[in-house]
Amino acid sequence: MQLMWLGLNNRKSHNENGLDLRDRLADAAKVGDWEAVFGLVAGDNRVNAVRVGGSSLFAPLHQAAWLGAPESVVKRLLAFGAWRTLRTADDQTPADIAAARGNDHLSALLVPELVRETSETTVAQLESQLQAVIYGRVLDLCREHRIRTPQVGPLLEYPAAVMWCPIPGMYGGFSITFAPDADELIVESWCRVAGGSGERHRVRPDGFELVEKGFV
Repeated sequence: MQLMWLGLNNRKSHNENGLDLRDRLADAAKVGDWEAVFGLVAGDNRVNAVRVGGSSLFAPLHQAAWLGAPESVVKRLLAFGAWRTLRTADDQTPADIAAARGNDHLSALLVPELVRETSETTVAQLESQLQAVIYGRVLDLCREHRIRTPQVGPLLEYPAAVMWCPIPGMYGGFSITFAPDADELIVESWCRVAGGSGERHRVRPDGFELVEKGFV
């Protein structure tokens, strides 16, 4: 399963058409215009997209949880690939939001179905170390484009999932997956136009190490 992390949060870093699509998606989800939402995410990877430059970092599934959307809407968003583990700026999942809003009819649907059990503490530690790896490679680009570094929770929702985090200006990015033998991440990064640019890191809750270099 290939997951796409849409972390580019600087409006100046998007082209006009892409920014318009993201704005229309965020606007439609905020008011519960679900048919418009479905039309915008069909055949694309935008179902987990947030408003570019926004402060809440609500994706459509968060908005559905907030608004108490019908179960049929939530089921359709999930069918499009919405992530139950995706967290907002306030660190809330869709299930957290539905519970806080009293939208109990969505509780069972929004509980993450995980293929791998990993503690919230471990996830937080891995994300911190992953951010360090990414910043170590492309800090200037992350600052320029206001990159939101990846959350790894969605990797726990699918078997053998790989998350791709593209970085503008790098002509490549980061490929992230859970190690099969431990609660650790395998992170590969490269620049497509630069030979020998590949780096592979092993990311642990308490640190990381470069395990291979130059394979691309």
